[in-house]
Amino acid sequence: MPNQAYDVIIIGAGVVGSLIARALSRYRLRILLLDKASDVGEGTTKANTAIVHAGYDAKPGTLKARLNVAGNAMYDQVCAELDVDFDRCGTYVVAVRPEDWDTLDALRQRGAQNGVPGLSLIDADEMRRREPSITDSAVGALFAETGGIVDPFGLCFGAAESAVLNGVELALETVVTGLMREGRRVTGVRTNRGDFAARWVVIAAGLWADDLMQQAGLDGFTITPRKGEYFVLDRVAAETVRGVLFPCPTPVSKGILVTRTIHGNVMLGPNANDVASKDDVSVTADGLNEVLTGALALVPTLNTRQIIRTFAGLRAAGSTGDFVIECPRDVDGLCVLAGIESPGLTASPAIAAYVVELLREAGLALVERPDYQPMRRAIPRFSTLSRQEQAELIARDARYGNVVCRCETVTEGEIVAACHAPIPARTYDAVKRRTRCGTGRCQGAFDLPLVVQIMARELGVSPLEITKKGGESRFLLRETKQVAE
Repeated sequence: MPNQAYDVIIIGAGVVGSLIARALSRYRLRILLLDKASDVGEGTTKANTAIVHAGYDAKPGTLKARLNVAGNAMYDQVCAELDVDFDRCGTYVVAVRPEDWDTLDALRQRGAQNGVPGLSLIDADEMRRREPSITDSAVGALFAETGGIVDPFGLCFGAAESAVLNGVELALETVVTGLMREGRRVTGVRTNRGDFAARWVVIAAGLWADDLMQQAGLDGFTITPRKGEYFVLDRVAAETVRGVLFPCPTPVSKGILVTRTIHGNVMLGPNANDVASKDDVSVTADGLNEVLTGALALVPTLNTRQIIRTFAGLRAAGSTGDFVIECPRDVDGLCVLAGIESPGLTASPAIAAYVVELLREAGLALVERPDYQPMRRAIPRFSTLSRQEQAELIARDARYGNVVCRCETVTEGEIVAACHAPIPARTYDAVKRRTRCGTGRCQGAFDLPLVVQIMARELGVSPLEITKKGGESRFLLRETKQVAE
């Protein structure tokens, strides 16, 4: 027999799964959110371009188009409730050849069909006034005033923390090994930590959604991992790039873009190459050269000496070309989300609302909780506070006066707060994503020993147990044998 029973189990604690958990936590339900990783957002969520797309790109009539536009419109409220950084700065698709005007006009018309407000075409002079470093080849651009940039990590763990504060149970390092079934009904999940029964199981497992669908007897849909590689530039590069610059798109990608990030860096990428493995997040020389070539075609004055990091992420490219979000007719007790690739981050708040309505229509009783709390407060970010606010914070807790990460001005107080948050940071990467320590020019070379020491103290463990991202990714090793003299 299963060891626990829930109303809803959500497989996958990325931004989509976490927002679904938060949306359902409004109701009187027992909910379990689980993920195989050591922290929320460890999959596709942690490696994306962090763009809130306006919605002109998706094919009219698709779920992608509908939920992109709906999700975009929800960002101001969701980010305000979750205390997440968001900037509706607008985005540009840049034309570099006269024939690109046809593409821009087609995108503008498609956006109008999708219900995207605030689309306009601007000429080369106006484009250069707004982005002085743009290539001399630029002949104009499509400007989408509703586009923006966000902190995707903050959105994910903000949503997950909000869900937990509203009663959702979170189980990390919990690997789903199979689905429990009775006839045509899914009745729960089997995991490395035991069996868990549920009236409903929601698959929000990103790259692995098709594998779980097959376990439920749903064939015919496949996911291809599509790798995107990136460069991150130091904050000084922000003087070169003010906004979000897309090239004209291709059939498989929105193209290699150049964008300012919500935290003031500049990011280049991604390319788009299908790979065989769902775990292949390696960067390649050829891929990075492709990214750099594409970026320099938009902004030729980019300085490669300002690059501080490279990384790669995988998108779950579905075989239908559209989001799959449904409660299948042939399987009871199951809701499936698959092929949630770009613009999945933008659409995620609307996806969560859509799933709630699907479950309601399928028979899940939803009774609102009078004590539901939509507001969640993030850890104070010392570097963004005024001098007076910093002084007041230090007066309350002197640990905020001890700077641990010099590049990003992250304090001991912030690291301590991350370790004791509703979802405690138990790995260095978890602290990094919550506080931004180790994300600056030195990439943690200065702060790492200090952070490990603080984490071990606050979590009550040996420094030998602190890992980068869980598993065997330890920083310190105990000597196990005597070295011969």
